[in-house]
Amino acid sequence: MVTEQERKIIKGLFTVPLKNIILVIVGLKGETHGYEILKELEKFTVGIWKPSHSNLYTLLNKMVEEGLLEPREEYRGKLRRVKYRLTDKGWEYLRTSNELALRSLYTAISYHERLKKKLDEMGKERRMDRKTVREYLELLEKIRDILDEEIKVIKKELAESTE
Repeated sequence: MVTEQERKIIKGLFTVPLKNIILVIVGLKGETHGYEILKELEKFTVGIWKPSHSNLYTLLNKMVEEGLLEPREEYRGKLRRVKYRLTDKGWEYLRTSNELALRSLYTAISYHERLKKKLDEMGKERRMDRKTVREYLELLEKIRDILDEEIKVIKKELAESTE
């Protein structure tokens, strides 16, 4: 059972960076319409929250005005659907955003680890259910794999640039 506090926390975590999340969804799908975006957002927030249709379409229209997304209308009979895809400006925004998000994620994990140590020092019990611990372990393993790959790429680039 999801508590009201959990719902508010998840909503707060995702309403601010919603623009970036939508750009990632559109970028990964290539082209998608609003309903698909809503379903992905619901998955992303572990089913606890999703924006209203009006909020989503207001944000999508703003992103079109900013030149980040390009809309394309399609019709199925009388049913009109708008599909969105990233523009070059959208891809550049997403690339920069992704780099900053990764740096923030690494910093957040560092803070999380320091907080765990501080709680241990204070004798405060850290209560994380097994599912959360497993998910956290999976996240750390994925980050380790990403970092290992990035280290290989950087070392290769450095070796090639010194030749």
